[in-house]
This record gives sequence, C-alpha cells and structure tokens, in this order.
Amino acid sequence: MKQVTISTPFITLIVLDYGALIQKLLIKDAHGNTRNVVIGYDSPTQYLDDPFFLGACVGRYAGRISNGGFELDRETHLLFHEDGVHLHGGKEGFGKKYWTFEEIDYGDEPFVRLSYTSKHLEEGYPGNLRASVTYTLQNNILHIVHEATTDRSTVVNLTNHSYFRLDDAPSVKDLELQLDCPKWVVTDDKLLPTGELAPVEGTKNDFMTGRSLGKTLLDTPFVVNSNSKVAARLHSRRSGIVMEVKTNQPAMVVYIPPHMPAICFETQNYPDAPNFPHFPSSVLKPGAVYENKSQFIFDIE
Repeated sequence: MKQVTISTPFITLIVLDYGALIQKLLIKDAHGNTRNVVIGYDSPTQYLDDPFFLGACVGRYAGRISNGGFELDRETHLLFHEDGVHLHGGKEGFGKKYWTFEEIDYGDEPFVRLSYTSKHLEEGYPGNLRASVTYTLQNNILHIVHEATTDRSTVVNLTNHSYFRLDDAPSVKDLELQLDCPKWVVTDDKLLPTGELAPVEGTKNDFMTGRSLGKTLLDTPFVVNSNSKVAARLHSRRSGIVMEVKTNQPAMVVYIPPHMPAICFETQNYPDAPNFPHFPSSVLKPGAVYENKSQFIFDIE
C-alpha cells in the first residue's frame, strides 16, 4: 500500500493508493493546534477491513440504486445488491480498489492524481471506465476533481467519502451547519429516492439559515441551489474551524453517522438517477468527460 503526502503552509494531505482515499487532512485550529479534520486509521492496512468508506473515492455509482440495477439503451444491467439496494458501487466498488499514482507535484500548489480502470461489466456496469481523482492544495483550499471517460454508454457518479471532524467533542451536536439546499430528495425506509423533491422549509432538513445540529441525524440527499456559491458551511466554536463546501454537482448527501462524531458531505448526482428520468442524467457516453469539481475551504474565526 502506497502513501503520498503533500502540503502547503496551511494544509497537509495524506493520500493512499487503496481507495484513492484521504487518510489525514491536517490544519491548524484557532488555538494554533494542528488537527486532523477527517476520521481515519493510523495504519493504512486497517482500511482493508473498513466498512465505513472512510475517506474513500466512492464509485462507480455513489449512493443507492434501486431494483437491483437499471436500464440503459433498452438493455437491463443487473448490479450487486442487498435486499434490492445497490450501494456505493457494489460488493467492492472503487473504494476497495488499488488506484495508481499517475502524477505528484510538490510545488506551490501541490497535487496528486490517481487513476483506476473499471473493466466492462465490473459489478455489472457496462463500459470500460477510466476514472481519475486529483487532489490539489491551494493555500487553505482542498480541491477534489473526479473525472471519467468510457468506451460505451454507462452511468457514473463519483464522490469523496471523508468523515469531517472539526473538533474533539464527543458528538456533533454543537456544530453549526448551514446548507444552501432549498429542497431534498425524499427517500423511503431503505433510503431509496421516491422520485419526489420536497422543500426543506419547516422540516428537520432546513439548514438554510444555519443552526446547531443538536440531536439531528442525517443520511439525506439535498438538492444544491443551482446558483449556490457555498453549498455547505460547517463551524466549530470549540476549535474555531470553519469549513465551506463548493461544488458543481446538483446534489449533496449529508451523512451524520450514529456511531461517530463526524459528518460527510458527499457532493454528487442524485441517488438512483439511472431509474428516474426526471433526475439529472448520470449517463456518460463515449467521447464525453464526467467531471465532479468540489472544493473544501478551511478558515478560523
């Protein structure tokens, strides 16, 4: 297992080839203490048995797909599923694969680029898909760019699955969250979309003006405001760290796990888009390039 470290005066990033995952993201808090703001394991080999996708690049399709598959170009593609639910790319998915370090630059704006080729019918998906993820540090900003090309029509939805922890509190209840997400993708008891998009106003999912999380638990696909400059803002008064999330994606799954004091911001397309024609298309055709551009901006106040 290979490990690469890049840094600026503000951020240090440690990446593994396994899952193209973020092992550590180190910044200084308001008190001058260096803090790892993602949950991870100290030993890289511990990720081999990790069930939580900690820091991993998730694909070929992040989120859930219903009915055990999807239809594309009048052909049905069956995917690995449990109880009808296909999650995060299947039995293994991209987060359980070894990626290749393609390029590393240690300059003023250091970056590391990894790639992975998913063969035709891997996990049931059509097409040979060449995926890449590039992590770039620019002062206090972590840029994450996922890209993919294919040799035949397929579906793709990549995201990073880091669990952010901005302080050492035993829960996230005192963190302040603001989301520029006026609607959410309604889900059923299996967390599969129903097809309905509902306003967040007046519900537990309403973070438009920002508020403390309290006891709120989320595993929720939010619809990002198409004019949004900042999709999410998370602030810890305890550490003084502020994190803002910007993205070119139409949705963001916000996940607060019940078992750890952390929060995921999975910038991506809508879950189960292959089975809902009125959702933004997740289809990638030969000659086109899939691109997910997201930024995680850190500051203190």
